[in-house]
Amino acid sequence: MAAFFLSYNFKFENNVGNKYNRVLLKLSGEALLGEQGHGIDADILSTYAKEIQSIQEAGVQVSIVIGGGNIFRGVKGATQGMDRVQGDYMGMLATMINSMALQDALEQIGVQTRLMSAIRMEAIAEPYIRRRAVRHLEKGRVVIFGAGTGNPYFTTDTAGSLRAIEIEADVILKGTRVDGIFDSDPEKNGDATKFDQITGDEVLKRRLSVMDLTAFTLCRENKTPIIVFNMNKNGNLKKIVVDGEDVGTTVNWD
Repeated sequence: MAAFFLSYNFKFENNVGNKYNRVLLKLSGEALLGEQGHGIDADILSTYAKEIQSIQEAGVQVSIVIGGGNIFRGVKGATQGMDRVQGDYMGMLATMINSMALQDALEQIGVQTRLMSAIRMEAIAEPYIRRRAVRHLEKGRVVIFGAGTGNPYFTTDTAGSLRAIEIEADVILKGTRVDGIFDSDPEKNGDATKFDQITGDEVLKRRLSVMDLTAFTLCRENKTPIIVFNMNKNGNLKKIVVDGEDVGTTVNWD
C-alpha cells in the first residue's frame, strides 16, 4: 500500500530552466493535410509528435487542442444547407479523429498521453474534468482536449482559449504554417510585414486574423499571452518553450 501511495503522488517536476512550465498548443486540422489535400498526412503527424516530445522531455507540461477542418467544418456545412448545430457536432467528432491520430503518434514514440473529450465517449476518451486534466499534466502526461467545448457555435480556437485558462497555462501557442502575425496575408502578399510583438488592442484595431473574437476576448479578459508561430519549421516549438527565443509573434495585453 505504501508503494502505491508513493506512486500515486508522484509529481512531474518542471525543469526550472524552461521559459514556460505549462502550455496549451493549438493546432489546426488543416495542418494535418500535408500535400495530399485530404485526410491526415502520416509524415506531418509524426513530425508534430516529435516536436511535442522534445518539450515534454524537457519537463514542460503540455496540453493540446486540435481542429477538425481537414475532415469537416461545421460552418462550411451550414453554408451548403446543413443545419448549423448538426454540422458543428460533426466538426467536434472530426476533432476527435485528429486527436486520436495524434495520441497514437505520440504513444508510438513513447510519450504518455491522455485524451479527454468534452462529449462523453468513454470507449475512446476520458470525460473532460479540469482537476483530472491538471493531475495528468502534473504527472508528465501530454493531455489532448477533443470535441471542442462540447457546444455548437464555438470554434476550436475558443476551446483552446477556454482550456488554457481553466488549467492555468502560461501561454497559448498557436501553431500555423506561417511565421507569425503579419499586417496582411503573407501567402498572398509577398511584401507583408511581420510583427515580433503586438498588443491585443492593436490586433483588434487592425482587424488582424489571429483567433475568432470569442477566443480572443477570453484571452484578453484573463491576460493570457498568445504566441503565433510556424509549427512546420523543425525546432521552433522547443526554441519558444524551452530556450525562450523570440520566435513568431507574441500577443501581450500590456
